[in-house]
Amino acid sequence: MTDREQPRIAVVTGAGSGIGRAVALELLGAGWSVALAGRRTERLEETAALAPEGTPEDACLVVRADVAQPDDVAALFAAVRERFGRLDLLFNNAGTFGPGGVPFEDLAYEAWQHVVDTNLNGAFLCAQAAYRQLKEQDPQGGRIINNGSISAHTPRPHSAPYTATKHALTGLTKALALDGRPYRIAVSQIDIGNAATDMTARMQTGALQANGEVAPEPVMDVADVARTVRHMAELPLEANVQFATVLATSMPYVGRG
Repeated sequence: MTDREQPRIAVVTGAGSGIGRAVALELLGAGWSVALAGRRTERLEETAALAPEGTPEDACLVVRADVAQPDDVAALFAAVRERFGRLDLLFNNAGTFGPGGVPFEDLAYEAWQHVVDTNLNGAFLCAQAAYRQLKEQDPQGGRIINNGSISAHTPRPHSAPYTATKHALTGLTKALALDGRPYRIAVSQIDIGNAATDMTARMQTGALQANGEVAPEPVMDVADVARTVRHMAELPLEANVQFATVLATSMPYVGRG
């Protein structure tokens, strides 16, 4: 078996639902082996049970992990090394919106800290663990794809914690893309707008707009996001989609505000 024929190994955080689940299933259907990481084991097992027909039983590894906890992240990547021996992709996806509709002046510090711990610190911890693995393994290298957001460009009202962390994630992506060059580590970011998941269900009934109105917003099939992530993941390491924006065509983004 050649290196090209060897199963590729991915870690997907937040794999128990939404975008993480869709990406994990897309990769499994393309012959990848995937470590499914998240805080709720039962949801991860549901994802594993949805694996496409013909997926080998040993292609899925379920690991309960809170990405904001350093020990959990270390255990996750240790489990991946033990099971698969190497890593080709981290899809750094776990995240939270935080409390919705709370004016900035009323935002509790604990709520701010929770979003920062999950979206930024969790992304840092997972990226660092993946970076170390990709640098040390033989053959060297692999890919990290961070899940940004449309909010990495343009915020929604009352979204300071989420928007701040997603802007910071862009800086992390750029820094790691530069630092990873000598080690064949390609780092990129996908910014997603209004994929149809449980987290975005409220947008179809009404979302607060910059002018103070509440209006329904269009959504897109989350499978279209998953296919985009797979395309980015399967490029040779000599090529990188540095930033990709995938959104519902008619969502109020380009003209937001």
